[in-house]
Amino acid sequence: MTAIRQHEALRQAYDGLTAVVTGLDDAGLQLPTRCRGWLVADLLFHVLCDAQRALVALASPADGPADVDDVSYWRSVPTGGDDTSAKHAWWARRSAAAFDRPSGVVRIWSDTAPAAARAAAAADPDGFVTTQGHVLRVPDLLATLTTEAVIHHLDLVVQLPDAPPPAELPTRVAVATMDGLLSDDAVRPTGWDDRDYLLRAAGRMPLTDRDRLELGGAAGWFPLIG
Repeated sequence: MTAIRQHEALRQAYDGLTAVVTGLDDAGLQLPTRCRGWLVADLLFHVLCDAQRALVALASPADGPADVDDVSYWRSVPTGGDDTSAKHAWWARRSAAAFDRPSGVVRIWSDTAPAAARAAAAADPDGFVTTQGHVLRVPDLLATLTTEAVIHHLDLVVQLPDAPPPAELPTRVAVATMDGLLSDDAVRPTGWDDRDYLLRAAGRMPLTDRDRLELGGAAGWFPLIG
């Protein structure tokens, strides 16, 4: 995946989220998601924070070398259940609830996400940036943001059956991330499409007995991210 395609993947990932939430009324924005305790507006606020973090990171050049790449970055992120994750979840819910209406989150997202995509397109693909205590190459940062956006797109649409799915290019970025996190000898079960793979890799769907049989020892690696 070239640097140019990485920024294009991020743009498509963010456009996909915008397509899901644009046009939803306040009732639609208060539907549940796959993230425990989070409504659509809550989860959108969480991804909005990612887009804001992207803007800060892309304006924060750093000296290399990188200490993580687009795969190893995720090994430093808790897979859920820790106190820090619980505190962030509660903060995001309260922050989203502070808007007069859930659609207020959509308005800010619709301004911020395209700005983050433009900053990604303008960034030096050979440069380094800092975020969350790490130094990454610009393309690797963009891949982490794309992966998170794709997973949360799937989270958002659990009660929105008519919503468009994530686009092909950002989905490929997310799948490549999961492939990188698996052991080299692991083989994806034959019955999984990309959506199944991503939802199981992110802990949104449990492994079945058949999944565990096909994965063998690699089943113990799941979930790959939280």
